[in-house]
Amino acid sequence: MEAKAMKQIINEYIKAYNEFNVEKMLKNVHKNVEFKNITNGEINVQIKGITALKEQAEQATNLFDEREMKIIEHVIKGNTVETKIKFECTFTMDIPDGPKAGELVKINGKSIFQFEEGKIILIEDISY
Repeated sequence: MEAKAMKQIINEYIKAYNEFNVEKMLKNVHKNVEFKNITNGEINVQIKGITALKEQAEQATNLFDEREMKIIEHVIKGNTVETKIKFECTFTMDIPDGPKAGELVKINGKSIFQFEEGKIILIEDISY
């Protein structure tokens, strides 16, 4: 798959994420997608399949008043794109042992996207 096409799909995915538009997010996601959320080296969410990802994404829309993922850089290696990101959000509720409702949270990290058959087959969100 061409680098330009992969970047375009990722840009559309992140734009839809920022807009809380789950249907658009999943437009270019493979039915056998695997999603992982990794914080401080630990996997805290792991999902397989587009149906499970859709359910998780829909639930997550209720957690945030606002959220914005900004792309800093794409690094492409074959069919994998490492996207460095900055993420800002405010939660709708207090998070146990975490931020309070309405508190601005800023996170630096990266998202790794792997492609198969022209669609996203792997998403790893890694924050540090």
